[in-house]
Amino acid sequence: MNLQEALVKEIKRNQELLEQYKAIPTGGFGVMNITLDLEQAYHALACDDVVEMTRAYEALKDNE
Repeated sequence: MNLQEALVKEIKRNQELLEQYKAIPTGGFGVMNITLDLEQAYHALACDDVVEMTRAYEALKDNE
């Protein structure tokens, strides 16, 4: 699996995680952080920037 594939996999996992946080009445902070991480990941993929994709992957990977 290459970096781009791994990042797409993490994006999908975080999209599901985002929906779980949206269901929590006090999950607003988590929603905001995951949303920002996802936006950065989408941007990194769109720009095909390896450094930004690595940063985005690491940020998404840490979300729980």
